[in-house]
Amino acid sequence: MARNDVNRFAELEVFVKVVEQGGFSAAARQMGMTPSAVSKLISRLEQRLATRLVNRSTRQLQVTSEGCDFYERGRLILANLEEAERATSAQATPKGRIHVNTNVPFAEYFLLPLVPTFGQRYPDISLELSLTDQVIDIVEQRTDVALRAGPLKSSSLVARKLGQTHKLLVAAPSYLKQHATPLHPDDLAQHTLIDHTSYGAQSQWPFREQGKSQSVTTRARWQANNGEAIKQLVMNGAGIARLAVFQVKNEIAKGELVPLLETYNPRETEEIHAVYVGQGGFLPRRVRVFLDFLVEHVVIDGVL
Repeated sequence: MARNDVNRFAELEVFVKVVEQGGFSAAARQMGMTPSAVSKLISRLEQRLATRLVNRSTRQLQVTSEGCDFYERGRLILANLEEAERATSAQATPKGRIHVNTNVPFAEYFLLPLVPTFGQRYPDISLELSLTDQVIDIVEQRTDVALRAGPLKSSSLVARKLGQTHKLLVAAPSYLKQHATPLHPDDLAQHTLIDHTSYGAQSQWPFREQGKSQSVTTRARWQANNGEAIKQLVMNGAGIARLAVFQVKNEIAKGELVPLLETYNPRETEEIHAVYVGQGGFLPRRVRVFLDFLVEHVVIDGVL
């Protein structure tokens, strides 16, 4: 079939809808088509591409790796087209819903306080916030922007740096009254430690002694799946934990938490980024203004 005889935009639009709705029938209802018409269109698209995009069964539809890549690129193309049409019309105001994923501490200290200001500036944009310390697949979870700390692993994503911080060991005065204050990293073996569940049964805590980096293998008695829960355990005197400076700076200033082993703290910086899918400049305006807003308003004071 000649390329001029194919409505490639219609094929792309239907395929993206099938992936987002999770099936032919749901996509058909959304687009006012019959399931058989949707199925035939997807089959025609696969035949033209000579690639299987979805695996079909009576119970579910599974997107192949090639289909995921095609969906990612297709979604950006459709979003860019929508943006171009909106920008050249009388309705150039950014609008729509933005799906944002972030960890619990960053949300509490930075993102949530900014939502009212963002809402006043962009009244036609709504936010859907997903709070988890687990790293998600942005494409699979239909996420527009993810806020992440630490090194970036995926080369398929684009990132804008929001700031940086470092971690330090802290404990509550109530805990230290009952236990000797650790004076050397090796002393931690005699203490109750608190850590994130993502590190498993044990993890490596970094230190620096006499100019040389080293690490201590720690075994946490208490674990939690988000940083704020860990902070609450520390505040309640449950033990010692490593937390980001921005999480505990105020409590340290008020004497509610005590920094430990600062002489051995390597103060390794941990960058925080807004991560999104947007290679080649394909980025909906609603997402672009949200990213600009974050860069403008988020101030991460990572210095103690």
